[in-house]
Amino acid sequence: MIRALTGFSTRHPWKVIALWSVIGIFLAVLAGALMPRASQAQSGDFLPKSYDSAAALRIAEEEFGVTSDASTVTVLVARPDGKPLTGADQERIASVAEELGGRRVAMPSPQDTSTKSDDQIPFLAEDYSQTPEVSVGMTAPDRTFELLSARLEGNAVDPGMHSLFRAFREQVVDAFADVDLRTGFTGGLADQVDTRDAEEPTQRVVGLLMLGLIVLINVLVFRSVAAAFVPLLAVVIVGGAATGVVVGGALLTGIMLDASTPSMINVVLIGIGIDYFLFLLFRFRELLQERPDASPRAVAAEVGARVGTAVTSAALTIVAAFATLGVATFGQFRVLGPAVAVSVLVMLLASLTLMPALLAATGRGMFWPSRALKRAPRPGLAGKTGDLVARRPLISLLAGTVLLGALAVGMTGIRMDFAQGGTHHETRAAATAAEIARALPAGVSDPATVYVTGPDGQRLSAGDLGALPGELARVEGVGKVGEPVFNEQRDAVRVDLYLTHDSRTQAARDLVSGPVRDTVAAHTAKDLEAHVGGTAAIFADISTAVDKDLKTVFPVAAALIALILLVLLRSVLAPVVLLLSVGLCFAATLGSAALVFQHALGEPGVNFVLPLVLFLFVIAIGTDYNILISDRIREEMEGRRPARAAVARAVRHTAPAIATAGIVLAASFGSLAVGSNAATQQIGFATGLGILLSAFVLSIVLVPAAAALLGRLIWWPVRPGGRRGRGKHAEPASPVRPAADHRPDSCTHTG
Repeated sequence: MIRALTGFSTRHPWKVIALWSVIGIFLAVLAGALMPRASQAQSGDFLPKSYDSAAALRIAEEEFGVTSDASTVTVLVARPDGKPLTGADQERIASVAEELGGRRVAMPSPQDTSTKSDDQIPFLAEDYSQTPEVSVGMTAPDRTFELLSARLEGNAVDPGMHSLFRAFREQVVDAFADVDLRTGFTGGLADQVDTRDAEEPTQRVVGLLMLGLIVLINVLVFRSVAAAFVPLLAVVIVGGAATGVVVGGALLTGIMLDASTPSMINVVLIGIGIDYFLFLLFRFRELLQERPDASPRAVAAEVGARVGTAVTSAALTIVAAFATLGVATFGQFRVLGPAVAVSVLVMLLASLTLMPALLAATGRGMFWPSRALKRAPRPGLAGKTGDLVARRPLISLLAGTVLLGALAVGMTGIRMDFAQGGTHHETRAAATAAEIARALPAGVSDPATVYVTGPDGQRLSAGDLGALPGELARVEGVGKVGEPVFNEQRDAVRVDLYLTHDSRTQAARDLVSGPVRDTVAAHTAKDLEAHVGGTAAIFADISTAVDKDLKTVFPVAAALIALILLVLLRSVLAPVVLLLSVGLCFAATLGSAALVFQHALGEPGVNFVLPLVLFLFVIAIGTDYNILISDRIREEMEGRRPARAAVARAVRHTAPAIATAGIVLAASFGSLAVGSNAATQQIGFATGLGILLSAFVLSIVLVPAAAALLGRLIWWPVRPGGRRGRGKHAEPASPVRPAADHRPDSCTHTG
């Protein structure tokens, strides 16, 4: 199958390239336009229905008409001079609020938006124009400001909705400026828009720097213009196609994606896509050096077939790791895992078709103007490393193990932080929230909510709540309890709790999941049903769901990866060596994150999703690199050379590809570390470090050292060797002999 795909692609390269280009560009454009329709912003919608906050969301929607697409914006209105509001001021505020509640807000067209990030295809863009619900809320105890509540309907992740909010904000600012009052805005949608606007310039610069770094690395490695840009262009096209497939699949199946899915797919595909292209490029250059008279298309077909086997196994490892998220109870994981798995499968198809076609089409021109094809390759640092590892395998193994073990010590006393990860931008929304918190409970703009319902539509009254409101007011951390609000049928009632803690903090989550829920359970009448909802309650339940999922996903993913390695390597011992090494690397990476963020920077702990992200990426991608080096070691051992000489040669030829790929992929993930979100910073730093450790310690040192120590025994029960191997793969066919082969017997014979 692999040979057939690569053979067809190299025989008809331009047709394959044209087909991928058309499909990739079309799907990328379509995905960009339709992604908001396939995404949802509310994390609570991903919780299983059995969780308390999920039940509260259901009641809010069914009984009070609060949909997951409803965004509440808190508007602060105050005097410009900072003095207390007068009675006349408050009358003007009520009058303007009533006027705003009856004024339609038109969503600007994509052409009218001021930011490029809001560009959309006009006929596919959803029109969110609406008349918002605006009501007067609390007044500060010192009367320095009054709060309004505005409800906007629409998908909060859609750039069109962001444009609508900006238009609404402009209307409100102008309306109150006409009566000499100033305004401020906060709440989920306001926070999201302000943070996005603040981060966008940085993200653009970081994105350009990352792409520039990838190009620079390729230029330095290959001394070629085509080899620097072609892989990047190919991966961008394939990434667009993969995103289009995921979005299309989500729309067809009715599955809603998380808002972070596109960025995660892009980071993953840029990294592994360039990795796979680099694996092909290095082997293509190696064979062209060995066979100066060979047809580039024939060499491209052979490279595609040979490296394609290892790439397929590596990709399936990542697919298996992410597919295990399908068994998670938390919907955000259950959706993200298959989405990334499908994207990797698209990239795998491109690795077996588009990439070999590009090699066949460009031929030796891929490495222009470099003269590397006209001279015998030098051993370089990779050759010296291979020789050292092969001559001193025990010392190399111990050194790598000690390094990873020392970093793993950082896991001692590790704590999980379930905070959402605040940002470091001082946005207008953050400043408004801080001003409100100085006079009112911190959670006033995002209250926790208790929903009480009666049996079989029984009508409720304030008396049915009994002592519940009073008892909730006595709970330490509850600043104020709102008046009960009944639905139209009066068979459900809502009670808002204004916490003294910001709803995004761990303190708020501990409060609602503990004392608040305990109080509700103890003081709700037996014939009534009560649930606690709100942001703090949702994330408290998410932390519980994630903790349960980690205990399920880890062993399932490890078992699937072990099975793939067993089938690929046709060995019992080699998969054990590989899994132990990546397990140690995972511990070292998580320990490093704890050392930096928890112990050095004083964070409450490492973000609660970090262990899962690291497990998937470090285990899967670490195994990726291990598969590449192991496959080459096995290939070299199929010849007549001694086992340690085979290891030295395998490292010499494979280490440059792994090192380059590791740096590129680490840079791709590391770009996340420069964002303002604390959780994203941890993920970017730790994942980038884990990939570097996987590439430079595991795949270049530990695994080759273990292979040199065990010799051909590592492949038991199907040990290679004692025969000539697979034709030209065993020994170079041309008279040009790599420098690393000048002294193959300098390594002690083992196995």
